[in-house]
Amino acid sequence: MKSFRDLAKWYFSRGALPYWSILLLDCLFVVLGGVSAYIIHHEVPDTWEAFEPLVWTICAGLVCFLIGFRMFHTYSGVIRFSSFTDLLRVGSAVVTAIVLLFLIQGLLAPRSLLTQLSVADIVVWGLLVIAVMWTVRVMVKTVYEETLHQQATEPVFILGVRAGGVALAKSIRSSQDSQFRIAGFVTDDPSMEHKLLMGVGVYPFDDSLLDTMRERKTATLVVSPLMMNTLRNNEALVDSLVAGGIRILVVPKAREWDGRSDLRVSDLHPVNVEDLLPREKIEVDMKAASELLRGHTVMITGAAGSIGSEMVRQIAGYGPAHLVLVDQAETPMHDIRLMMRNLWPDIKAETVVADIADEKVMERLFERHRPEYVFHAAAYKHVPMMEDNPYEAIVNNVYGTRVIADLSVRYGTRKFVMVSTDKAVNPTNVMGASKRICEIYVQSLDKAIKDGKVKGVTQFVTTRFGNVLGSNGSVIPIFQEQIRKGGPVTVTHRDIIRFFMLIPEACRLVIEAGTMGNGGEIYVFDMGKPVRIADLAKRMILLSGARDVEIKYTGLRDGEKLYEEVLNDEEITVPTFHPKIKIARVREYDYANVASDITAMVRLCDTGDDMAIVAAMKAMVPEFHSQHSKYEVLDSKD
Repeated sequence: MKSFRDLAKWYFSRGALPYWSILLLDCLFVVLGGVSAYIIHHEVPDTWEAFEPLVWTICAGLVCFLIGFRMFHTYSGVIRFSSFTDLLRVGSAVVTAIVLLFLIQGLLAPRSLLTQLSVADIVVWGLLVIAVMWTVRVMVKTVYEETLHQQATEPVFILGVRAGGVALAKSIRSSQDSQFRIAGFVTDDPSMEHKLLMGVGVYPFDDSLLDTMRERKTATLVVSPLMMNTLRNNEALVDSLVAGGIRILVVPKAREWDGRSDLRVSDLHPVNVEDLLPREKIEVDMKAASELLRGHTVMITGAAGSIGSEMVRQIAGYGPAHLVLVDQAETPMHDIRLMMRNLWPDIKAETVVADIADEKVMERLFERHRPEYVFHAAAYKHVPMMEDNPYEAIVNNVYGTRVIADLSVRYGTRKFVMVSTDKAVNPTNVMGASKRICEIYVQSLDKAIKDGKVKGVTQFVTTRFGNVLGSNGSVIPIFQEQIRKGGPVTVTHRDIIRFFMLIPEACRLVIEAGTMGNGGEIYVFDMGKPVRIADLAKRMILLSGARDVEIKYTGLRDGEKLYEEVLNDEEITVPTFHPKIKIARVREYDYANVASDITAMVRLCDTGDDMAIVAAMKAMVPEFHSQHSKYEVLDSKD
């Protein structure tokens, strides 16, 4: 004979009951409840003539209950996943039925075949029905969790005991595709330790956690979004958990779960190195920026790149009337076109495959669309590539910027926002120097407009920040691919450090700083604490679960320095409207001289003489001193 557990497993393995069977079962409870309520206060009828009115009364009551069940859809849920909301619907349906019964009794019973029920009879009837329906649902849910679900799911601990942790636990428990069951909570609040929450224990987030999880046969820690800073601030503890075989799951930032909407288990992902970088979340109030951009024409250059594509997504969400998207990369631009068509079909979007240095093509675009705001993110950014190809750094980065900036002035663009880099500060490579020249040009042009030397209304704003996590060709995707192949992971130097920021955060700051600026500013973003690249590589190897991947130090690349600066030594900053954004005070340049120098530099590109091109760059940017580069000989001649 089969045991109760075997029968339960057989039942739950058959899937959810059809809605009609649940409704039929509830109707049976109504009939039995009505009969029982009558018997409690009255004698059992012994003849059909005496019993018939009760039958009609039960049928009338059943109709009332069916109306309540239909109004609140008590039969549409899966019983094994019943929640408080489901029980509330049952209660509301029963109350509705009782009210209808009172009305029927008052209007029809004295003049019909119905048995006259007292107030006590009707109330007891409703209480019996609600008690049985609640009991059956709770019992089915409990049996399911203690039998098939208990064996088929993985026990997890949840880091967080406040609103975020409890909401996360409830969401996991109520999820129909849940692979987990809650085995305990973890907290860094001493006042909550060793208590019970939702029927399970609360344990401290300290060095004893690994042993605790092993004792509870738990190998997964799910982190509440509100506890991510706690996770980041305990690097040694996190490393010990990962090394001990504990899997850490987090809610994706891109989804930005609010703790109220349903959370699917599939939304959780293993913690990655970006989640653990020591940094504070940057909050940006985009209301003012959104009001400025809504209903206007916006051009974004470099729209298919890591920064540009994210800016497309964010700006599209503000409801511009028209987007003009420019990039040289055909396939990524096709992806942008499809994205706009699928997500924002009401926004007119022009996707243009073109070179920003092609002045004729760019002028046709400006003449046709006359963008009111230009976000200039197009640039060659890879240091070693530009070190070998200074011609392209000048033609694309410098001359391309000049083309877009000049056309912005000519066609009355309100604001031109240029995306720069921390490598433009005390540059040690061609790429950084080219971006510094771009900064100099747009700043001098802005000043010339304000001084009345150039006719125009355009305000030029520059934004400067460091590396963005996960951008195309950045260190994290490279390390991931190297780890996937079994190593080695290549790091240029043991002591090299970099500043990092998330792409969405960087773009929000660019948009806010750009739209809020008055022109001529270089906005510098607070990048938080610098990260040692060797430590980053070690953490990624550890999180991957690999144990035999080695780190190989290859030496600094051409033009690379150990650390990046966000400000020149001679620069100072002043605070702005946002604590994470400051304005760099830099030396002013005369526009006529800058324009003349750039024209001469572009002509030098026709010679193909790398040394002459870089020498001209150094003359324009005196703080440009090459490192680990063939161009160091030019510095020695100073």
